[in-house]
Amino acid sequence: MPMSSVPALGAESPARSLAVRRVIAIVLGAVVVAISAQISIPIPGSPVPITLQGFAVLLVGGMLGAGPGAAALVLYLLAGTMGLPVFAPVGLPGVARLLGPTGGYLLAFPVAAAVTGALARSGGIGRSALAALLGMLVIHLGGIAQLAVITGSFALPLTATGPLLAADLVKVVLAALLIARFRSKFQPT
Repeated sequence: MPMSSVPALGAESPARSLAVRRVIAIVLGAVVVAISAQISIPIPGSPVPITLQGFAVLLVGGMLGAGPGAAALVLYLLAGTMGLPVFAPVGLPGVARLLGPTGGYLLAFPVAAAVTGALARSGGIGRSALAALLGMLVIHLGGIAQLAVITGSFALPLTATGPLLAADLVKVVLAALLIARFRSKFQPT
C-alpha cells in the first residue's frame, strides 16, 4: 500500500467526523430539552404546566433536521424513563411520567422534532414558521389525545391546553425566527 493512501495518525475521515458531530449534536439536543423542562410554571386547575420544552423541541428539530432532531428527543425520553431528572420537576418519575397527564406531550416530541426538521430543511422565515407551527400542533395533538384517554372526555384536555396556546404561539414565532436565521450553521450540506 503506497504511503499516500495511508491516513495520517490521528486523522479522521470526513464521514467519521460528520458522524461524531451528529452524535454530539443529538446528545446536546437532548440536553437542551432537559434543561428547558426545568423551567416550569404550574397552571391552576391544569395538570399541564407551561415549560420551555415545546420551544426546545422545535429548535432541536429545526436546527438538526428531521432524523437527528427526532433521535435527540428519543434520547431525551429514554433518559427520563431511566429515572434521570430530565422531565419537568413536577409529576411522576420515570416511565410513569409517560403514562400520566403530560405523557402524550412527551411522546409527541420526537414526531414534532421530525416534522419541524423536515419542513424547515429549506426556505425562509415563512417555511420555518409553518414548520414550527405544525411541530407545535403535533405536540398538542399528542397531549390532548392522552389527556382525553385518561379523563374519558375532551373537556379537560381542551381547558388544560387553552392557557398554553398563547405561550406556545410566542414559542412558535421565536423558534421560527431562530431556525430561519441559524439552521444552516447546524445542518450539514
